[in-house]
Amino acid sequence: MRAGSEQDAGVSPSPRAQVALGLFVAVLAGAGIAGQTRLNGALAARLHDGLAAALISFGTGLLLVAVLVAVAPAARAGVGEVCRALRDRRLRFWQLGGGLAGAFLVASQGLASPALGIAVFSVAMVAGQVSSALLMDRLGIGPAGRRPVSARRLAGAGLAVLAVLLSVSDRFGRPSGLVLTLLPLVAGVAVAWQQGVNGRVGAVARQARPDALGAAMWPATSVNFVVGTAGLLLVWGLGPVVGLGEHPVGPPPPELWLYLGGPVGVVFIAAGVLVVRVIGILLLGLGMVAGQLLCSLLFDALAPTAPHPLTAVTVAGCALTLVAAVVAAWPARSGRMAP
Repeated sequence: MRAGSEQDAGVSPSPRAQVALGLFVAVLAGAGIAGQTRLNGALAARLHDGLAAALISFGTGLLLVAVLVAVAPAARAGVGEVCRALRDRRLRFWQLGGGLAGAFLVASQGLASPALGIAVFSVAMVAGQVSSALLMDRLGIGPAGRRPVSARRLAGAGLAVLAVLLSVSDRFGRPSGLVLTLLPLVAGVAVAWQQGVNGRVGAVARQARPDALGAAMWPATSVNFVVGTAGLLLVWGLGPVVGLGEHPVGPPPPELWLYLGGPVGVVFIAAGVLVVRVIGILLLGLGMVAGQLLCSLLFDALAPTAPHPLTAVTVAGCALTLVAAVVAAWPARSGRMAP
């Protein structure tokens, strides 16, 4: 009762507390990405088809978010607000395309993570994500608008790029492995853009019910999964037409845990929509870096998928990436957390 009275009185966390809470949620979301990479990589290996694993991941996620939207009045109100915003041109259709970036990420998880290992996959993705987030914040792609590019943030992005080079330095003699690294690198660039446009959709959707978090999270997440699933189905259907074969897929594995990649994706995408308006694209990405790298190291150490063990250079690359996150997100001299 007291909590409700405080909320009615307009009491809210301080800006610093909001940023701290947003970063904590971002760390948990990053751990979810590492978990999804492990799940989708394992499913792709069992099906012998990375695209089929991506379709299953997005399809199950779409079913889950459809149920959530159906049972939540605030979410339905948010979806209606998004439709009105498209008619009024407050939203552009290209801003609904974040799901295509998510689809590319999920497909690259199935195609590259079994060979690279989750840690190297994560470091490569992070390098693309952090570097691209600088541009996204500068252009004002996210709901927080334009954010400055400081020397500290540039240094953090540069360290992230060095980290991916360090992580793959023991593979320079194997060009095929380096080519695979490009998939998560490009996926990271796409994810930074995805976080920005999903945040825009969430900000518009929340106008229908400003007092309800679900009005922002679930409409933006549902748009993400609808668009991503449609894109994957299009690629799947065009495969035989463009000479990619008939997609010989192995029998579906009986282990139910292999099909949790989609629900995990729903959680971390919704979390990103929730906090990107508070902390911006770069800090969201950097917070996710910590959770993603720490969990990816645990997966590669305890349940490796790559044909080679976890190496010292990979661990060093993860550590350097964490340093890059600290450098870019360190509070400014005024005591305010850098945006």
